[in-house]
Amino acid sequence: MTEPLRLGIAGLGTVGVGVVKIVRQQAALLELRTGRKIEISAVSARTKGRDRGVSLSGYAWEDDPVALATRDDVDVFVELIGGDVGPAKDATEAALKAGKDVITANKAMLAMHGQALAELAEEKGAVLRYEAAVAGGIPVIKTLMEGLAGNEITRVMGVMNGSCNYILTRMEDSGKTYQEIFAEADGLGYLEADPQLDVGGIDAAHKLAIISAIAFGTRVDFDGIQLEGIERVSIEDIRAAADMGYKIKLLGVTQMTGRGLEQRMQPCLVPETSPLAQLNGGTNMIVIEGNAVEQIVLRGPGAGEGPTASAVMADVCDIARGARGTVFGQPAKTLVASQAALSKSPAPYYLRMALVDKPGALAKIATVLGEAGVSIDRMRQYEHAEPSAPVLIVTHKTTQAALDQALAAMDGTGVMAGAPVALRIEEV
Repeated sequence: MTEPLRLGIAGLGTVGVGVVKIVRQQAALLELRTGRKIEISAVSARTKGRDRGVSLSGYAWEDDPVALATRDDVDVFVELIGGDVGPAKDATEAALKAGKDVITANKAMLAMHGQALAELAEEKGAVLRYEAAVAGGIPVIKTLMEGLAGNEITRVMGVMNGSCNYILTRMEDSGKTYQEIFAEADGLGYLEADPQLDVGGIDAAHKLAIISAIAFGTRVDFDGIQLEGIERVSIEDIRAAADMGYKIKLLGVTQMTGRGLEQRMQPCLVPETSPLAQLNGGTNMIVIEGNAVEQIVLRGPGAGEGPTASAVMADVCDIARGARGTVFGQPAKTLVASQAALSKSPAPYYLRMALVDKPGALAKIATVLGEAGVSIDRMRQYEHAEPSAPVLIVTHKTTQAALDQALAAMDGTGVMAGAPVALRIEEV
């Protein structure tokens, strides 16, 4: 008879409790689907006596997650502590060194130390899985590594942070400012203890770095991501973008170009008819493009107890079935150091500006754009009562360098009533 698969769970927050619930409530179904009983041997957390809404009396307790990771009665160490250094990393390394399989939801740890952990796991013959680290309940890791293994991936993009998507869609629906909706999201508990991880795009960029490694066979390179959060997105931009047929999303994009690996996490405009534009609230969406499959769209909850615990259990079930494999889809030592693209691929841009209301102002701006090689696709000037005239411009495809040249030259025209806003338009 096959021996049970024994789990040691470190971290009993929202996700850890969710895993405990699934193991208990779905025990019979899990055994039918994997051919093996799945049990919890021991657990660890910072506070033992806390009421978590689920009994832990049947499990051994370890105060130290490193001790949990190396217990003889633990086959799979489930790391749900979080943080790229400290107990999470120490315990993960201890488990791998002991030859134990590891499942983690820790995107920060993988984004910063993924290459070293992958090499350690493969050296020890251990499995390191992390479906829950990217996009919550969406099986994007399994899709890239298994379902699309026969494809040369050309581009992956998506909305990878539900909190930012909530803020942007609530601004659109309510007409309230970024500051007002930020306070609302924080009050509802939608933001991390350090909100900059969310609104600064850092959380989503961790996920993008992991996706890039799998998609393009490169070493995880978080530092190579061009990163910008949503703090400067105004309600005026959301209204103006809608008027021009677009929605604003914090969009992660990774693609291999002739200039190198392009990794971007930044606010972008997407066409209002695209799947990404229809995404509301805290939901995530990943769009994957491959040479054989063309384009697929994955949509679902990006966080929360059930969705993230579901992703953890997907990895548990794979291990229970005997599935092994490399960490990033190919041997870690064959992953190449990525060469960051020196420039972004050409794209159309949205420009919003306020011009001094006097004859010839708009002509001067058009001249500056033309001299930089930036051509205008559409332009709109609104009725106004204030001294400055609001103007929207959508350009044809252009390079970031040409756009930067034009924006710098605008300062010397004498017709700008404020700093212009420029946002990339991503073709979907």
